[in-house]
This record gives sequence, structure tokens and C-alpha cells, in this order.
Amino acid sequence: MRNAEFNDPRLVELYDAAFGWGRDDDFFLAVARERPGSRVLDLGCGTGRVTIALAAAGHRVTGIDPARASLEAARAKPGAERVTWIEGVSSAAPERSFDLVVMSAHVAQFLLDEEWPATLGDLARALVPGGRLVFDSRDPHDRRWERWNPEESRTVTRLPGGAEVEWWTEVTSVAERDVSFVHHYLFPGERLVSSATLRFRTEQELRESLEAAGFDVEAVYGGWERQPVGHADGEHLVIARRR
Repeated sequence: MRNAEFNDPRLVELYDAAFGWGRDDDFFLAVARERPGSRVLDLGCGTGRVTIALAAAGHRVTGIDPARASLEAARAKPGAERVTWIEGVSSAAPERSFDLVVMSAHVAQFLLDEEWPATLGDLARALVPGGRLVFDSRDPHDRRWERWNPEESRTVTRLPGGAEVEWWTEVTSVAERDVSFVHHYLFPGERLVSSATLRFRTEQELRESLEAAGFDVEAVYGGWERQPVGHADGEHLVIARRR
């Protein structure tokens, strides 16, 4: 199933167990902290890890995600009552309502070329003039997908109930900068799969698409401590301002 990791409750529980708080989350909270008490939109909020933390930090937060199972998991977490949750995509965001838009966990890469310009346009409309957009996108020069194979990606995650799940990732195709892959999950007595395609954009592609959508790029970093591109974590960490 395509993107089952966000839509199947069993895989949503695994996702939360496998991916705890990290340096990436610290980065997004630090950007938000530069403007205390902001109105923040978390697009592709998933199970709400960053969303709820933003609300706990004093921001007025809206989380939007198309995956119902992920949103249900988010709504069940402590602190979720501080967040406005919306099931939908970027077009569901109200106009001129936010000071900051966050897309964490490489959400931007799930938006393929046919979706990316429209999404940026929606976010430009959702932000007030001078509002900022911050997101992460893996640097294609790092060729991260070459490490997505059964040998290097295989891991075991323990679920809250004690069961252990072995899982790994396998790339199925690389077409220009579109990388398709499958996650394989071995639950006790059951095997599940989740497929997806990610777009790996160059820094130039990101800059050009943002400028075309009405943003000025403030910074692009290569690592979670704001190192230069090409010298850290194989990332493009983008901060852009709506004109």
C-alpha cells in the first residue's frame, strides 16, 4: 500500500516507536523560537511530535495532514488539545493566518513535481507578508537512497506492548531524482509493506521554485547545527520569507 506507514494504525504505532525526538526537531523548534507566540502551521504534521511541542512552547499551532490514522494518533497524545487539527492538504490552510509554516520529517520530498508548485502557492497564501517557511529536504548529492537496502537499513523496533518488529527499506527505482522504495515490516505472524516515492531536489531547484512562488530564500543549511550545504548531514534545511 502506498504510504501505508502513515495510514495503517499498526504502522503508525511503529513509526512513533521508531522515531523519537531528534536534532531535526530541535532545529525546527529553534527556528520557531525566534518569534515567540507565533501562529504556526505544521503541514504534514503526522502523529504530531513537533506539532504538540510547538504548542507547548507557547505558539498557536494548526496541524494539517491527509492521513487519518496519523491524525488520530496525534489527537490521542498529551497536549494535543492545544492544537487545531485538520485532515487535509495544503489547500485546507486558511489565507493570511500564519507567521510560520513548518514542514519537518522531509515532508517536502513526498510532494512530487506535479504537487510542489501548488503547495508552495498555498503556503504563500497561508502566510502573512514577511511570514516564514522552514522545511528539510535531503541533498541529492549525498545519494542517501544508496543506503536504503536490506543490509544497511534493517532494524528491529519494540512496540509499546512489547512485540518486536523487524523492518527494512529497499529501493525499487531511481528515475532522475524521483526515488521509489518499499518498507518491509515483519510483525509477529504478519508481513506488511509500505511504498512511496520521494523527490530529491537540488538547492538550485529549491531556490527557483520558492522564488517563483513568492518567497525570498533567507538561508539553506546542510546540517542541523546550521552548517554549510555539503559539509554536514546531507540535508537542505531551508528558511524562506514570504514577500
